[in-house]
Amino acid sequence: MSSAVADYIARIEGTCGAESDIIVVLKFDKKDQALEKILKNATLKNKIADIIYDLTYEKYSFRFYASGKIIFRGIKNKQILNQILDNLLL
Repeated sequence: MSSAVADYIARIEGTCGAESDIIVVLKFDKKDQALEKILKNATLKNKIADIIYDLTYEKYSFRFYASGKIIFRGIKNKQILNQILDNLLL
């Protein structure tokens, strides 16, 4: 993960694996900027009242919450997660 992307992220929770979800918690003061960048780089599938955004990037689906949490599904390793975050947030 690049240092520019690390400026947006407070912490990453969960473990990588075939069936596990990974929760990326954004820094509170950066979450709006992050959402703006992610919406430019990902495909919006569904939006619920500007609170929950269902998105896809390449073959990965994830959900962005207005609270600043992003839940990724089906990420198999940390390198893939870091690559996705770099592509979404740069």
